[in-house]
Amino acid sequence: MATPTRIGLAGLAVMGQNLALNIAEKRFPISVYNRTTSKVDETVERAKVEGNLPVHGFHDPESFVHSIKKPRVIIMLVKAGAPVDQTIKTLSVYMEKGDCIIDGGNEWYENTERREKAMAELGLLYLGMGVSGGEEGARKGPSLMPGGSFEAYKHIEDILLKVAAQVPDSGPCVTFIGKGGSGNFVKMIHNGIEYGDMQLIAEAYDVLKSVGKLSNEELHQVFSKWNKGELLSFLIEITADIFSIKDDKGDGYLVDKVLDKTGMKGTGKWTVQQAAELSIAAPTIASSLDSRFLSGLKDERVQAAAEVFKSGGVCDVLTEQAVDKQKREQLPANLVQAQRDYFGAHTYERTDVTGSFHTEWFKLAKQSKI
Repeated sequence: MATPTRIGLAGLAVMGQNLALNIAEKRFPISVYNRTTSKVDETVERAKVEGNLPVHGFHDPESFVHSIKKPRVIIMLVKAGAPVDQTIKTLSVYMEKGDCIIDGGNEWYENTERREKAMAELGLLYLGMGVSGGEEGARKGPSLMPGGSFEAYKHIEDILLKVAAQVPDSGPCVTFIGKGGSGNFVKMIHNGIEYGDMQLIAEAYDVLKSVGKLSNEELHQVFSKWNKGELLSFLIEITADIFSIKDDKGDGYLVDKVLDKTGMKGTGKWTVQQAAELSIAAPTIASSLDSRFLSGLKDERVQAAAEVFKSGGVCDVLTEQAVDKQKREQLPANLVQAQRDYFGAHTYERTDVTGSFHTEWFKLAKQSKI
């Protein structure tokens, strides 16, 4: 490749691939790299299919770094923690003073501040950038929350302004948050609030289904109506979509086949921990986190639901209340996990077969509306 690209992206799982294609679609030539080289080839092929987008793939870190125009800007989208440190170590060997690394994953903000200081000692710039909107947002327009080196932000501002979601009357959904790990901190709080919203929706679903006996068709209609009023939001919209999708592996609706066991990446727990450190009450987020913990105890819940709890005294009544959710065999966590797979491709387990599955909910919902 004779002409250097404008930017690089390392880490080509679902979010990384989609963000790379988004950047390329805005006519910024981009270099991509992944430790598993098949992901590189897959991304380049997608770029061809989706409009011959200017995506250039590399199978080794040295040629990847050297393909980018100076001062180099590289976005990482890898798992938080040790994988981030390893990727930085791999890439920084070939980078020069003034080059910039951006962590686009969900990372603990203190890790970002540690890395920014370490990068500064090498003469490199560093940003921690929250990326919100899931896989569809990454492809079509995410909300971006960069924090750290302002100089680094200015290197990439023109790209971020075009890649971010474009909101009528207010412009691109991106701004420089501030120094240190502030971008990651804001994204952490954003995710914590989202935990609460998702649990509230799940509990509304639980009441409508368990008490109101609404069918999935009726639930789809209710949430679609809610999404046209003051509850208009991304989460209400995708929830309405989820109830409309049939199971292609059998009869009925897919949401009923999703196992009621919710995963998590850690940002909700970090939010609750940080709230405790600052002596700030966050009961809704804490309760939603507890619900995710309980959903993970599937075997224990099934066993508890089969046991006979004797009641009669005050202590027995209190015990009954303490094990509300713990002795329920079925929780509305299936909806939460379906939502997580819809917006973040986090996969889900099924009630009828073993394994992890991912569904392109958005495409199926779009097809059902045609």
